[in-house]
Parts: sequence; C-alpha cells; structure tokens
Amino acid sequence: MSVPSTPATTERMGVRSLPRNVWVVTFTSFLTDISSEMVFNLLPLFLASALGVRTSVIGVIEGVADTTASLIKVFSGWWSDRLGSRKWLAVAGYALSTVAKPFLYLASSWGGVLIVRFADRVGKGIRTAPRDALVATTVDEGRRGLAFGLHRAGDTAGAAVGLVLALIVVLAAQGNQVALTRDTFQTVVLLSVIPAVLAVLVLAFGAHEVRVREKHAPVRLTLRGLDRRYRLFLLVIVLFTLGNSADAFLILRANTLGLSVAGVMGLLIVFNVVYALISEPAGALSDRLGRQRLLLSGWLLYVAVYLGFALVNAAWQVWLLYALYGVYYGLTYGVSKALIADLVPRSQLGTAYGVYDAAVGLMALPASLIAGVLWQGVGGWDGLGASAPFTFGAIMALLAAALLPLALRQPAPAR
Repeated sequence: MSVPSTPATTERMGVRSLPRNVWVVTFTSFLTDISSEMVFNLLPLFLASALGVRTSVIGVIEGVADTTASLIKVFSGWWSDRLGSRKWLAVAGYALSTVAKPFLYLASSWGGVLIVRFADRVGKGIRTAPRDALVATTVDEGRRGLAFGLHRAGDTAGAAVGLVLALIVVLAAQGNQVALTRDTFQTVVLLSVIPAVLAVLVLAFGAHEVRVREKHAPVRLTLRGLDRRYRLFLLVIVLFTLGNSADAFLILRANTLGLSVAGVMGLLIVFNVVYALISEPAGALSDRLGRQRLLLSGWLLYVAVYLGFALVNAAWQVWLLYALYGVYYGLTYGVSKALIADLVPRSQLGTAYGVYDAAVGLMALPASLIAGVLWQGVGGWDGLGASAPFTFGAIMALLAAALLPLALRQPAPAR
C-alpha cells in the first residue's frame, strides 16, 4: 500500500533528486565561503583597527572591489553564452581568487589590501555568471527556486562555518579585545587558503558541462534582445542597490556600539545560520507561490532592518537585527536568481546573470561612497552620523518595493 506524500516529504525528495551539478556547485560554494568569510568579514576591522583607515576609504575599497567584479561578470556571462559552456570559466574564476587571497598576509597598507581585493573580485567576476547559468540550465523551470535555494543554503552554511573557525582563532589569539590585531588577521588568512584550494578541485573534477542546444540568434552583449520585464526588473534592482551599501558598514555600526571582534563575529554567525536555514524553503516556496511575493516580503523586511540599524542604541539590539537581516537574504537572494531564469531563454542566461550582477556591483561603489560620506563626511563636512546611511537605504528599498509589481506586470514578448 502506498503512503501519500506530504508537501514536506515531496520537497525533501525534490532536494535529494536535484542533479549532480547543483550539489557540486553547492559544495564548491560551501568551501569557498568557509575561506572567504574567515577573512573578508574581518577585513573592515583590520583596516580600521590595525591600519587606521577611515570609513570613507573602506567604502572606496569595498566599492571598487565590487565594481571590478561586476564589470567582468558581464563579459564572462556573455562569453559563456557565446561558447555554449559554463564550467571551465567558473573553475578559472575560483582558481584566481584562491591565488590572490594569501597576499593579504603581506598587506601593510590600504593600497595593498585594495590590490588583493581587486584580484579576488576579478576571480569572482569571472566565475559568478557562468556558475549561475550552469545551475539554471541543469534543472527544469519548476525546481529553479529549490535549486538556487539549496545553493544559497550551502554557500551560507559555509560562511557560518568559516566565521566559527575565525572566531576560534580570534579568541585563542587575542581573547575578547575590541580591536583586531595584525597577527590574528594573518593567522586567519593562512588557514583560509585550505578550503579555497579544495573548492577549486571539487568543481574541476565533480561538475560536468551542460551544452545549450536551443537555436537562437548569435548572442550579443546588449539589453535589447532580453525580455522587457527583465530590463525593468534590472532598473528596480539598481534603485534598490543604490541604498544597499557594503555590509562592512553594518559591521562597523556594531563595533561602534561596543561589540568586540568576537562579538561582531558572533553576530555574523547568527546571520549566516539564519540565512542558510531560510534559503532552501524560501526557494521552494517561490516555485509554488511565485517569486514576486517572496521578493517583496524580503525587501519590506530589509526596510525594517535598516531603520532598526538607524535607531539602534544598544549592542543587544544588533543581535536581533542581524538575525532578521539573515531572513531578508534568505527570502531574496536565491529567489532573484531563479526569477531571472524565468525571464530569459537558456541561451542568454550567462549574459542575463552577468548584466544583473554588474548592475548590482556597479551600484555598490556609489552606494558605499554615499554611506561613508553620510556617516563620516568628506572634506570639511563632518557628515550626518552613523544613522544616516541606514535611513537612506531604507528609503531607497521602500521605493524599489513599490515599483517591483509594476516592472513584473509587463507582458512577456512572444518568442
């Protein structure tokens, strides 16, 4: 006698039956984020504490890094469409980031950090769009949300593991000090190389190429051939991202409220655990209820969280805000990737992901510059204080949320 399956059982069976490529990419991202989160969440504290760098300069470093990655994502995604293959571009990108990371051990100025961050982001720019296209072309439309949700869950679980490992190093090396020392940071950098190397090997030997067999006109690096809804969605994302400064400012905000380095890392662990737990069910839910509902819910939660960071005046309040920030990421990141795959044909996925990531990254520089200037000023102006960048971000997110339904309501062109 057969036993009826519940929705939860069906969902779990769906996860287990996802193609090998999805699991390989997920494990690759898991290992990569162990490595990256060990280092890069400590980087703003290293710059501020060990090197004495101002927040405006930190904003420049983060903005330039993200902008670099974004410009390269466009060409990498487009090139993967032209080739009709994704895997080896993704492998090359992961490998470049792995090679660059150890040089942070030698960095003794913000200029040196910028160079290493630049090289690391070049690697990210090369790999991201082909990797996402590889996932999207491996699964059918009805499981895209689930596949990207699983990927984000693995990616974020790796971030949580990396932060726990870094926290252990920090506590062993310097206890509960508020300032991060150079020696502690260097130790973390060396340890981060191990999972980074393993990630490259897993993708190189574990994934298989998926060739695109659909017949379309030659892929051009232009928005004209992409769905109108995709282009309008892109404009809304640009608006949202202009108020979404680098998370380094959230870390600095927590630090100004008196949290030690260990305390800040604890916050990030909570964030990533929540993010990982939410991502997979949110992706699966978007397959059933639609992507727009999940995105709107996430963006409205973002508004509340950023307003919270603007008003927060006690360290304990930051813990709750960071947990809610993890919920926002879980509701939106993988769902956005799945939505893009719904809006464009398979043969243009690399270009679409590249342009999307480029739009987000290009806005990262002005967003981070605006945040740094609003917080600490520039020239002879002292700025508006720590609350200002978060208030600005909440306003921009609310405006984007109001425009999203209008963008996605546009009819799809006949194909």
